[in-house]
Amino acid sequence: MAQPESAYLHADSGSLFVSLIDGEPGGRDGNGHIARLTPEGEVVDAMWATGFNAPKGLRAHDGTLWVADLDEVIGIDIETAEVTSRIAVEGAEFLNDVATGPDGTVYVSDSNGLKIYAIADGEASVFAEGDVVEAPNGVLVDGNRLLVGSMRQAAAPDSAPGQLFALDLASGEKTVLSNEPIGTIDGIELDGQGGYILTNVMAGEVVHVSGAGDVRVIMNFGDSVAADHAYDSERGHVIVPHLFQSSLGAYDVSGLLD
Repeated sequence: MAQPESAYLHADSGSLFVSLIDGEPGGRDGNGHIARLTPEGEVVDAMWATGFNAPKGLRAHDGTLWVADLDEVIGIDIETAEVTSRIAVEGAEFLNDVATGPDGTVYVSDSNGLKIYAIADGEASVFAEGDVVEAPNGVLVDGNRLLVGSMRQAAAPDSAPGQLFALDLASGEKTVLSNEPIGTIDGIELDGQGGYILTNVMAGEVVHVSGAGDVRVIMNFGDSVAADHAYDSERGHVIVPHLFQSSLGAYDVSGLLD
């Protein structure tokens, strides 16, 4: 697990995919790759897909695994592990997390460029930008809205901590979902109870936000950062990439979400 950034549990194939930077987070060295594991943590293929630079967010739709890699979004056929498309995002500075809509639209955050792009029919366009998206990292489609986690303090240390909010997919209207600032949000997953499980990457925390917006830290890893996680609702496990420790941990949170 060489610098794991994102973990994604793909229910259809029974696989846990992990993006491995294996170098500098912004480097163009070709060392980045995707590992395929079982949900229990057995490594099926540590080099399942190779030849990337600094791959980060992962999400699948209709048999394709999408990955953000600096300034392009890459599609990988899950059955064959073959790259099927490479979509350059003109002007992108630091593509980070990926979300997919039910219609196949791919949304990708640009944390440094302060934009969220939408990719449809192989073309990228700006979905939202500027102050409304803060410094977006984690993204997740939830019904007719895009959940977004801000990491403003990572982009500008003197700024207010990032918060969890939603953008309406049709109108772009913003709704803040967390009652208080959280920090440097990375991963976002639904808890299955109307709330959200987040990672606060630089603080090394797993955070729960209830449907009413109440914020609680449910795990703290101290100096071990907590990057873009997966949530295994069947087992009650949060699967956390510890980026700078080059390790992946699974933690039972089944009693911590109520």
